[in-house]
Amino acid sequence: MESVYVSYVEDAVTFWGQAISRIHDISELSDKLDRTCPTMNPVFATPDPDKIYGGMFTADKCWYRCKLQKMLNDDQYLATYIDYGNSEVLNRSSIVELPDDLQFPAIGQKYRLWGLQLQECSKIEQGLKFLNQLIADKKVSVQQKVTNKDGTITGQVWHENIDVGEEVANKGFAEKCKHVSSPEVKKDPSVCALKTPSPWASRKLEKPPMREPKTLPVLNQNTINHKESNTWMEVNCRNGFTGARVRSPDVNFGNTKQDSRLLEEIKLLKNERDSLIGKSSRLESQINKLQIDLQKEKEVSEETIHDLEGNLQSAVGNKLKSLASKIEILRSVSSSREESLNVFRAATHRRENANVHSEDDLLQAVIVVTEDKLVSPSSLSNLDETWAKYNLAQETIKYCSDVTKLSLLINGRDNVQQELLSAVDCFILEVDELPLDARATDLEALLLALESVYGAPCDRKETDAVFDDFHKWKQAKMEQFTCVRNDTDNSLGTLSSWFCSIKEFFDLSLETSLESSEVVGNIDETLDQIESHVSKELDVSLVEHDKADRQIIIHAYNRVVQCIHEELHLISLLASKYSTSTEFKKSIVEWIHRSPNINQLMSVKKTIKGLKSQLRWKLVERSSMEDSEESNETILAELKEEIRMLRNTIFSEIFREQEEYRTLSSLVQKWFPELPLIHPEAGILNYMNSGGLLSGSVERDLFDAEPMKELSSKRPLVRAEIENRMVLLKGYSVGVDTEENVVERAAKYKQVWSSLKDDSGLMELICLFFCKADPLVYLIVPFYPEESLGAVQAKNTLTSHETLKVMSGVAHGLQILHAAGIIVGALHENNVFAVNREKGIIGDFDFTRDANQRSSITMVGFPHVTAPELKLGHTATESSDMYAYGCLLLWLSLGDAKITRKQDGTPDLSQLTLDPKVKSLLSGLLCCGDRLRAEEVKAHEYFQEASILCSTTSDELGENTPADFA
Repeated sequence: MESVYVSYVEDAVTFWGQAISRIHDISELSDKLDRTCPTMNPVFATPDPDKIYGGMFTADKCWYRCKLQKMLNDDQYLATYIDYGNSEVLNRSSIVELPDDLQFPAIGQKYRLWGLQLQECSKIEQGLKFLNQLIADKKVSVQQKVTNKDGTITGQVWHENIDVGEEVANKGFAEKCKHVSSPEVKKDPSVCALKTPSPWASRKLEKPPMREPKTLPVLNQNTINHKESNTWMEVNCRNGFTGARVRSPDVNFGNTKQDSRLLEEIKLLKNERDSLIGKSSRLESQINKLQIDLQKEKEVSEETIHDLEGNLQSAVGNKLKSLASKIEILRSVSSSREESLNVFRAATHRRENANVHSEDDLLQAVIVVTEDKLVSPSSLSNLDETWAKYNLAQETIKYCSDVTKLSLLINGRDNVQQELLSAVDCFILEVDELPLDARATDLEALLLALESVYGAPCDRKETDAVFDDFHKWKQAKMEQFTCVRNDTDNSLGTLSSWFCSIKEFFDLSLETSLESSEVVGNIDETLDQIESHVSKELDVSLVEHDKADRQIIIHAYNRVVQCIHEELHLISLLASKYSTSTEFKKSIVEWIHRSPNINQLMSVKKTIKGLKSQLRWKLVERSSMEDSEESNETILAELKEEIRMLRNTIFSEIFREQEEYRTLSSLVQKWFPELPLIHPEAGILNYMNSGGLLSGSVERDLFDAEPMKELSSKRPLVRAEIENRMVLLKGYSVGVDTEENVVERAAKYKQVWSSLKDDSGLMELICLFFCKADPLVYLIVPFYPEESLGAVQAKNTLTSHETLKVMSGVAHGLQILHAAGIIVGALHENNVFAVNREKGIIGDFDFTRDANQRSSITMVGFPHVTAPELKLGHTATESSDMYAYGCLLLWLSLGDAKITRKQDGTPDLSQLTLDPKVKSLLSGLLCCGDRLRAEEVKAHEYFQEASILCSTTSDELGENTPADFA
């Protein structure tokens, strides 16, 4: 008894169903078709009626397996869904090829009610509707009786204890057959040759089992002709059964019961005969198959025997050939021993295996970083402690405010200084014995070699315990390989001895006492043993490291690299401390028994004072002579020359004074912080706080100054000459409360400039001094005549290449200033200079004002370079400097062309004709959002060639090239 789900009713006695046990197959098939069919090729050639295709069902647009029964025209086919039983007409575009894994028999099965045949044609449609209402889309039980040749199963069908066949017969939609044919006869006889209405017209659209939410394929009655009722088999069956009951003319009609029994016996005998005939046919088929299989086995056996006979004839040769092949492979995976081996040793020793010894370099590296490890000198800790005490003593002196305690602190510092000198001597002696440079070179070479083999190490911290694991692993590998290699060597030695015996035995010129059986021996077993040993050695040689082996190697490698870096750090630390110690010893020896003084500085100051007095007298004398009506031109010229020489002498002495200040500042910073406290009259702290800019000896009257009113009418601005160098003296008004800020800002700027000097993109500050008579501070800077951007553009505009080089230098200057936290706040065409039209620098810093104050003044005089946020009252920032830089670059690119501005106040670049690279750069500068930083501007593609252009011209620029300053 089989449980079946009815998927489609074909007529009153025929339906299609799916075994309940295959519900999961239906679900899996549906999912697979949904994935596969959209990716398959459509059908182009003439379809194969025996092949299974994928068809898209019209009702639910899902894919199902189907067979193409009939070609209606070039683009339409009658398709039957083989897993459900219904049919419809499909267009060629709705049919696709299916792969081989979907070419399996149909899941849907055709069933027929047992013992029934269709009634007359008029009731076919009614019978279809009745059976459809009774069992469609329901579970039924089928007891199989007969399987026809076309695969249709004929059997009794029940639904909820109702005999479906009896119900159909009782309603008169089918009649019971008078004779049931054997399984060899087709059981689809037709009762009417006329066409019947389509049985699919009454099929309702419902969900099939395990196919949610898709619907069951049904026939489209508008696109297919009605199916003809095939009643030939029913008529034939009925006629045959009736014929069996017709009496012959010579038969006795008197005994009807006896005739019936005879007919039954005849029927049983015929069935038995047919069964025996079937069995005989099957047995005969089996015998024929066995004979064919036997013949095939015989042919295979004969071929095998033939091959064996052929192999026996060359058995020894094949064995030796196989062995030689493996020996050749074994040689290929080996490498030569050390080149230092002599010829005899190279000839008498086995070649080393590369795979087995592949980690020898790592093993050697472990030895290098553990056994040969550089040990820190024992005096290092004492040196560090003494240095700490010495630095503490120096800090105490530096910040001492009580002069009465200063002497006691200096004595304590001197005692610690003696201890430090002793510790330094011990440390230097120990370090001198250490091969720091050679060890560092070896470690760096070892690190490079390991990284080339094992790659970059990971950051995981390892301990020395991984070295123990690596040693154990390496030792076990070597013991295993040694054992295998010894077995191989011994077996190959046996083979060599055998070949020697064979050679001696077959040499007829020699006399031998060996017999043939002794010479040959058990050579087959020997060869098998040799091949086994060689194969084992190959396995050991060629096998790749597994995950556990690789982890051991990686951990050991990581630890080796860590040890190398730790030792290199120690070497670097020792080298640094050694350099500091030797410098300390060299410098302090000069002052170990004496203290520095300011006598030389005070002597220079005294000389400068005397020279100033002479200069004043000479100036008075020159003034009197010039006012006199009887002046002698020759004497006046000589006097002017004396004044010029006297000025040069004063400036030379001032430079000597600056040199003395630098020497004393170095001593204060390194060894003697007490000097400013002991000699406050020398002004050492003022010099140091100003970064070496502030000078008390420079005065306005020392200069033969020429006013430069054309450059500035708002502040004192004069031009002068110092040792054949033209400079500008720029005066700024200051108060007591602003002097300190001016010095601090100027010192910070000087420190930034000093880092790169002429390559900084900034203007040099030569000197700073306060006027004694007036509340003015003077800055001395180089004089660059008519080389500000404004002056250059007014006289002869820069070319595109010159603009590129000049603005690259300005961008570099901004990068240096911003990195130091200095905001310009006043970047415009009058304080940016194009030195020789090639080198751009930034100058004209008003150190009496901060960045916000400078930007406020610039907003009035140069509103076109003022950032929109500054106009809204925001503070000056690096971003506002970059906006001004962008405005200058745009001005240099376009000249005085009219520029339209957006509502936010920024220039509208969309309407401008600019180089694409310049436009890209300006779009990142002239905006209200995040602007490019100076380093990003330098890295922009527009300036990629600037570095080349600048490098070719930097050597041509003099150190003191004149330029304009406004």
